[in-house]
Amino acid sequence: MTDRAIAYCGIAPTPAEFWSAWNLDPVLLAGLAALAVLIHRAAPRKGAAWAGFALAVVVFVSPLCNLSSALFSARVLHHVLLTAAIAPLLVIGFGLGAGRTLRLAQMGGLAAVIHAGAMWLFHAPPVYDWALQSVAGYWLMQAALGLSALWLWTAIISGPRGAGLGAAAISFVQMGMLGALIVFAASPLYIAHLFTTEPWGLGALADQQLAGLLMWVPAAGPYAAAIIWGIAQILRDEHSPEGARA
Repeated sequence: MTDRAIAYCGIAPTPAEFWSAWNLDPVLLAGLAALAVLIHRAAPRKGAAWAGFALAVVVFVSPLCNLSSALFSARVLHHVLLTAAIAPLLVIGFGLGAGRTLRLAQMGGLAAVIHAGAMWLFHAPPVYDWALQSVAGYWLMQAALGLSALWLWTAIISGPRGAGLGAAAISFVQMGMLGALIVFAASPLYIAHLFTTEPWGLGALADQQLAGLLMWVPAAGPYAAAIIWGIAQILRDEHSPEGARA
């Protein structure tokens, strides 16, 4: 069976159909066009912002969107790119954490807890399957993961050193725990992908294990890098003349 439809990303594709499955939703394209205009007019670090934009096109417009109807591992890759690559690139590109967003940057612990809650909630099998049954549910999932990730990375990159380091550490641990739970599950957990993986040479359980590995190892990389960067910044501050005087 490959005819199970996901409300937004469509019917699960076969390998022969993959490269023709571009998502040209006019509302989505209008939103991306608005983001492009905003980057052109307002992003102080345009290179990072355009890199985030390019990845957003990959995630939402390219055949990856449709592939995520077939493979849970593709869906997890989609979520990892959204939360651990697009979000920090946009935070850097737009300089979030200053001006009106300063208060958000100062609440690293709360941001980490809310983002962890969104990740665990929308990867719980009943909620995940519910989120794929309607366009509204799909976009609620994307908004919850994406917006909480923007807040989290604003705190990590622009917030107080200690709070940012703590937020990165919480995120590193919770991503690893969630990935490990998915990897070591004894049976397939996600109804939406029970009958859609075989054309891709994977059983449902093998696809789920691959998804867990993606979340456990590669997805943890940006948070590990943020932890190392945060420690380096704290050590630099302590050994600076200003830190010595303090």
